[in-house]
Amino acid sequence: MSKVRIGVDIGGTFTDISIMDAQGGIITKKVSSTPDNYARAIGEGLAAAFGENALGGADVAELLHGTTVASNAILELKGARTGLITTKGFRDVLELRLLRMPRLYDLLWEKPPTLVERSLRLEVTERVDAKGKIVTPLDEAEVEAAVDKLLAEKVEAISVCLLHSYVNDTHEKRIRDIIRRRAPGMVLSISSEVLPEIKEYERTSTTVINSYVKPVVNRYLTSLGQDLKGIGITAPLLLMQSNGGLTPAEVAAEMPVHIIESGPAAGVIGARSLARRAGFDKIISFDMGGTTAKAALVEDGEVTRAEEYSVGGGIMIGSRLMSGAGYVLKVPAIDLAEVGAGGGSIIAIDAGGAPQVGPESAGSFPGPVCYGLGGEEPTVTDANVVLGYINPTHLAGGAVKLHADKSKAALTEKVAKPLGIEVERAAYGAHMVAAANMIRAIKAVSSERGRDPRQFALVAFGGNGPLFAAGMARALGMGSVIVPPSAGVFSAVGLLYSDVEYNLSRTYRQHTRLLDLPALVAAWQGLDDQARAKLTADGFRPDQIKLRRFAKLHYKGQAYELSVPVPDGPITEATAAQLDQAFGDEHERTYGHRAGPSEPVELVSLNLTAVGELDTLRDARGGLVASTQPPGERQAYFGPEHGWLATPILSREHLVGRDWPGPAVIEEYDCTCVVPPGMTARLDAHGNIAIATGLGA
Repeated sequence: MSKVRIGVDIGGTFTDISIMDAQGGIITKKVSSTPDNYARAIGEGLAAAFGENALGGADVAELLHGTTVASNAILELKGARTGLITTKGFRDVLELRLLRMPRLYDLLWEKPPTLVERSLRLEVTERVDAKGKIVTPLDEAEVEAAVDKLLAEKVEAISVCLLHSYVNDTHEKRIRDIIRRRAPGMVLSISSEVLPEIKEYERTSTTVINSYVKPVVNRYLTSLGQDLKGIGITAPLLLMQSNGGLTPAEVAAEMPVHIIESGPAAGVIGARSLARRAGFDKIISFDMGGTTAKAALVEDGEVTRAEEYSVGGGIMIGSRLMSGAGYVLKVPAIDLAEVGAGGGSIIAIDAGGAPQVGPESAGSFPGPVCYGLGGEEPTVTDANVVLGYINPTHLAGGAVKLHADKSKAALTEKVAKPLGIEVERAAYGAHMVAAANMIRAIKAVSSERGRDPRQFALVAFGGNGPLFAAGMARALGMGSVIVPPSAGVFSAVGLLYSDVEYNLSRTYRQHTRLLDLPALVAAWQGLDDQARAKLTADGFRPDQIKLRRFAKLHYKGQAYELSVPVPDGPITEATAAQLDQAFGDEHERTYGHRAGPSEPVELVSLNLTAVGELDTLRDARGGLVASTQPPGERQAYFGPEHGWLATPILSREHLVGRDWPGPAVIEEYDCTCVVPPGMTARLDAHGNIAIATGLGA
């Protein structure tokens, strides 16, 4: 058999598998996640998929993987015992943070504990100034004493972050050499290799996180590698990064800081690929699974990326000005807004007597009440079963049997009776509260970023995304909803459309009107050479390597920067004007205003995105034949306005060659799509379900 490519995405409830063959056909498999050892679900799911499709490990060309193991280590504070060596006087940078409050007026809010306790943060005598000049030589005796103390404390990893090492890393490299000599095999991260950029807290935090999760990620990848070999897979393993690009497992093991948000990124990349094929230049991706819902923006064919983000401080949405809850990573990541609303989100009555959905989740075990695994608290999935949206005998192709009677009883007892209403109205109210929570995420990446959601199409996927998307789009005034094939496992499918990607950066501070062109050209060339060397080492040919340049700038005196693309071609006298214009445009679009032409603009750092385009099949194929079977029908509740309606139960094949008016429920192996009354669904040329809401700008 011809070689196949595999995408595997781990979620809080399910592990999704997609297999693309040499002809572009896609096979999907959905299995329950195994939180005690996530690698086990992958091995078991792949073994089952192989058995069902006459495949073996030798048929696999490459395996692409999105994982939450690194973020879970931070969320659960189960990373390595880590030590930090820093410049004298900077021991408490991690403690002081940025002095920002994520929740205004909340006097009881407490900062999360530092990932390195104070007794393991040690100072050494040395000083490099902001221009890279060594002011105070490194005291190597102090370094050796600090290393010995950390070893006596039985640390599993050490981070090194010295003042201004992004300009001159001589002292950091010397400390690295001392550690390697005195503690061979010690897990080690130095900031000039992890993040050679200005800003002490961000650089220290990012470097510490790299050390903190490295042993955890290495253990996971070792275990996964053994499981894959056990089923005969020896093909390359590539991991999804937070920025939406892939990286070899060996690189991820050394720099795990780039895979912290690995899990959510793949779906956005798949949505971007869908948008390009279907001719949409503006989409919002909406991914709702069992635990969380995530939204991201794709504009003019490009994913919107954040230059830094926080993890581990709870679910955050909204303005960047309200950051500060978690641990900061200053690495590129897809700009996602996330809320705690998924199929497993628990429905409860709050202290004021109002219904509340999430952020607590029933997860995969015990899961929703309808799973019959011991769950007692009603969830969003239970509400959708009561409403008639989810077929109790069809979830995951019938592999998961649901108990509708248990859902109804739990909702009646825990929600309907306390509110004094019928159970269907309680279920519909919970459905609408969950939708309202998720609408906040969509607004966070659109209207709060100066974009009008009515000008975008909503691409919905995940196990629950297509069930909510049409109603949410109508509430936002959006005209189009797109539900791709294999929507329930779309993050796993999205992995198949990703490329290997590296993001390189260096601090370079200069006013745009005083640019030293030779020095700037040399700096860009250094990043260019470094990027090409990395991709060449990964086996990419020159024609597969694509480089994109970006610059971070701000008005003089500002504390934060905006990133703008730098035109291809040589750096010339015109570059300064181009940077000024691009920065002014982005500042106005983001903040609603720009300074006058006399306001000086400062270049802060140079960034290079290096892409290695995988030379493999990317185009999923396979047409659908119109169904000759008449649709089924069941009662579904669409709110007090419509009540219970006899609703056709369709397959995607029923939409071939015709428009189907709502209400309708489209059932598939991996998800359910709801078309409310007043909307119309059809199948487009690419096999996507296209829902017209009748609204939009």
